[in-house]
Amino acid sequence: MQTQLARELGIDVPIFGFSHCRDVVAAVSRAGGMGVLGTSWITPEQLEIELKWIDEHVGSKPYGVDVVFPGTYVDVRAGKDPYKILPKTHVEYINGLLDADGVAPLPVSEADAFRRQHAEQMNLTPEENENFLAIALRHPIRLIVNALGVAPKRAIDAVHGRGLKIGALVGSIKHAMKQKEAGVDLIVAQGTEAGGHAGTITSMVLWPQIVDAMRPIPVLAAGGIGRGSQIAAALALGAEGAWCGSIWLGTIESDVSPDIKEKLYAAKSEDAVQTLAISGKPCRALRSKYTDAWERPAGLRPLKLPLQTILGGEPTRRIERAHAMEWLTYPVGQIVGEMREQTSVRQVIQDMLIEYAEATERLARLSMS
Repeated sequence: MQTQLARELGIDVPIFGFSHCRDVVAAVSRAGGMGVLGTSWITPEQLEIELKWIDEHVGSKPYGVDVVFPGTYVDVRAGKDPYKILPKTHVEYINGLLDADGVAPLPVSEADAFRRQHAEQMNLTPEENENFLAIALRHPIRLIVNALGVAPKRAIDAVHGRGLKIGALVGSIKHAMKQKEAGVDLIVAQGTEAGGHAGTITSMVLWPQIVDAMRPIPVLAAGGIGRGSQIAAALALGAEGAWCGSIWLGTIESDVSPDIKEKLYAAKSEDAVQTLAISGKPCRALRSKYTDAWERPAGLRPLKLPLQTILGGEPTRRIERAHAMEWLTYPVGQIVGEMREQTSVRQVIQDMLIEYAEATERLARLSMS
């Protein structure tokens, strides 16, 4: 399994593993693909620590960084206490539902400090994101990928000035064209089956549309990929590789909690629903009482990004500490229905390669019959 883009990036197989967990990123790269570290929910100081760790554990293999340049944002540094910018009605609404369901509140001694720390990690201003990019460019990365918007020209020029490629995640031809005009080097076409923020077009429809519209820019297929036969389908539709995110959540390297892994292994594909509850933007996540709370006809509408994510900090911490499984949610794609037990990143990739070979061999036999 090899493509021109994979050769240009110096990877053995065109499998790109997105994760917020440094252990997953390093494991994907060591297994022959390209790990890509997500930088949301992190501070600049933490990013430097994570990248230094990856440098030391990736074995000189290529890896990338995903930097968020959202089209809309709110500067949460405007006040000393970022939580003060949240509407009191929303804070009382979600915490009131947890109170009524017997989910214990956070101890007063730690609540204020946690709220402030959580809010500061969600600052998504252009200045903050360009700072993240500058930090990433100080490390031996091979790829920058942008999500949720179009990176400014100076950011793209900075990446190109280092001789690196920059890509962008899109969910429609409209968004892909904007990225093409901005000068990106590759497109990640993300179908609605994907975990996290995604559009409404299914992968099998979106991938060939983006491939045709973006030529000669290479396209990576994303959204619902966790098997080798799906990678074979993506390459057959013109993609230069596969971008996978959710499938790593159930691995031993993943840093999600044991409670979340338990819910992932028990979930069906239809349990991964699109919701505004997580961030205020359509985001696919496990359905729970928390996501249902923001879908109630008589309930409040979710806030905009990043306010909804900031708002969710305290309730999520309460849910996790109380092990309130019915309330627990996490961003994940519909491939969750394929995740049944803990495995390793290397095993996932090996299984992908074996199934890819079987799928391509079957197609070869069919074409000869």
